[in-house]
Amino acid sequence: MATPMTRWLIPVLVYTLSLRCSATDHLSPPSRPECHIPCDDNLCSVIECTWNPRPDPKSPINYCLYWGPTNSEDGNTTWGTSSDGIIRRQDFNSHEDLRVWVRACDQHDCVKSQEVVFNTEYIIKAPPPTFSSSSQDPLEIYWSTICDKLHLTAGTCEVRYRTEEYQEWFGNRDIFSGSFAVLNPQPGTIYEFQVRCACGFSLESNWSVSLRIKTAESAPVGEVDVWRDCSSSQSGYNCFLTWKELSLSQARGLILGYVVRIFYNNGTMRMVNVSAVEPRSLLVFDETMWRLTYSLMDVSSVSVSAYNALGSTDASHLALRAPGKKGNNLKLHLEMQEENLTVSWVRPSPLSASLKQYVVEYKACPSGQGFDWIKVDKSQTTVFLQGTFKKYTSYQVSLFALSENNEVHRLSTSVGYSVQGVPSVVPSFKVLSVAAKEATLIWEPVPCSKQNGVILYYQIGVDSQKVYNISVTPEMGDNTFKLPDLNPDQNYEVWIRAVTAAGPGANVTTRIKTMHQQQFGRFAPVLVVSALIVILLIVKSVCKAESKVRSLLPQCLYVKVPDPSNSHIFKQMKHQMNEPMAGICSSVLEPHPKISLLEVVETKSKVFEPNGQTRLLMQDECSWMDGQEDQTADHAAENDRTDQRYGRKDYSKMVDSDEERVDCWSSSEEEQSTSGYEKHFMPTPLEILAD
Repeated sequence: MATPMTRWLIPVLVYTLSLRCSATDHLSPPSRPECHIPCDDNLCSVIECTWNPRPDPKSPINYCLYWGPTNSEDGNTTWGTSSDGIIRRQDFNSHEDLRVWVRACDQHDCVKSQEVVFNTEYIIKAPPPTFSSSSQDPLEIYWSTICDKLHLTAGTCEVRYRTEEYQEWFGNRDIFSGSFAVLNPQPGTIYEFQVRCACGFSLESNWSVSLRIKTAESAPVGEVDVWRDCSSSQSGYNCFLTWKELSLSQARGLILGYVVRIFYNNGTMRMVNVSAVEPRSLLVFDETMWRLTYSLMDVSSVSVSAYNALGSTDASHLALRAPGKKGNNLKLHLEMQEENLTVSWVRPSPLSASLKQYVVEYKACPSGQGFDWIKVDKSQTTVFLQGTFKKYTSYQVSLFALSENNEVHRLSTSVGYSVQGVPSVVPSFKVLSVAAKEATLIWEPVPCSKQNGVILYYQIGVDSQKVYNISVTPEMGDNTFKLPDLNPDQNYEVWIRAVTAAGPGANVTTRIKTMHQQQFGRFAPVLVVSALIVILLIVKSVCKAESKVRSLLPQCLYVKVPDPSNSHIFKQMKHQMNEPMAGICSSVLEPHPKISLLEVVETKSKVFEPNGQTRLLMQDECSWMDGQEDQTADHAAENDRTDQRYGRKDYSKMVDSDEERVDCWSSSEEEQSTSGYEKHFMPTPLEILAD
């Protein structure tokens, strides 16, 4: 209650403050004050009020807290620069209605907040309750309040709880008893509880301290989330087995270890029992996942199961697909920030009947860092992953299909960056070959750890004249480029750089000098003619040499055998068929061979008889042609070589019917002067005349 002293001081104080607190438009009014009476174990003393200030950076603001009975114009005030105020116990009565407001004043004006009216009994705020006991089976908690000490009736309470795995609170309100039980709690799980209560119709207390209880263990449920981490290196394609730690709701207690069964391509099996309590070098734990350091080379499939003291999970199977096989090439759409990654794709049509799940995997470059995956139902086409994605770091995102028999098929791969930057320099840039008007360049691409962004293309420039954009698609080939349109015998400065969405990287420069222009076209006819002349001279010399060799052979080596090869024309044909150079030599030695015509002349020759008389040789008697003896002598030397080469028999050893009818050649001298060729082939004069 206000005393007589305070009654006359209040008008003076209000008048003084009014000089400083007058209405203005440039100040914003503070919020409505919120007031309560905090209580300890035995006493509820003052009223605490708080509000939201409206700071003005131009000048300091003073806040004035006003209060007074609702049925009186009298009131009290306190002022200061903070955003809260206290109404002392002696300035109000219990179970009294009060109206409270706040004024904000600067050096020019003041503004007023909205008034709040309350009964002091309804703003009492008791201290939080305390937990008295708890039980695991069933999971139940008990607590108590001090409402009876404050001479107030017990009000309602509110309970909230959560598990160690899920940090979201679950709550129950309007609980009148001092206990609460959780129905169907998860085995082997830590629960955290908090409670707050109200006394009568007053305000609820603050939340109590947390109470943590672990439920009893049971056998784990579900399956282990198994995957493989595969990478390509110089030594080949290799995979390592990895799996995620079981959730608390699945583990239902302390996981003691894992049983890994490895099935090889040759039909054998190996079982590995690794401890999760004391892992060794064979098993490595990385935050939330386990990794088996044993290589999966020549492994066809694996299975993993987890166990605790009361049982084990079902075995998770995974078939390892042979490297090099690819599935449908789907296009991935990536949206990557530093805190999350969204991956979406178009569902393949038609959808495979054996498809069970999709697997989305991401891996930072270099491989082995920032590796994670998520499995989703086959009906989904969008995946949201949370994580820490570093700036300027390449992440390879891959989409896989997991079939009903747990076989893995890669569908698509893409590269993403949370933030892109300009790429690093090209590691190597060299000249592969140089010609007069072109040069072939080769370079080493920027490694993924230094790309700092998606490489859009490479730029190759010649001095400051031309710039070529080289695509990074697979059609680019083996990182080579043929530089066209160069001038012979000239120096050039050539540079290369990589380009990302953030811009081009630094240039790497090399120098080339083109070759001299070769004037082959001017001398080409002369060279061709010269080559032909040389070839003809060589052929002629070879043929002459062969002819000389034949002439030097002794005639005794030749056997006089009549043969058609004595003719130059037949000899030419034989040489063409059997001797590599015979056709050429014959054409040189005998350019126009012809067969001579034989002329038959009827003559009357005299024949000397043994008695000294003469008689004429009649037509039915033997005769020979003029010049035949000379021709026979010319061919005699060549018959022996020809017959020996072709394996022919002597005509002297052969019997001809015509020769039997003609017996006029009895003289041995006449037989030697007559050629075998004429005897065998030439008709007699009688045969010619008979025609």
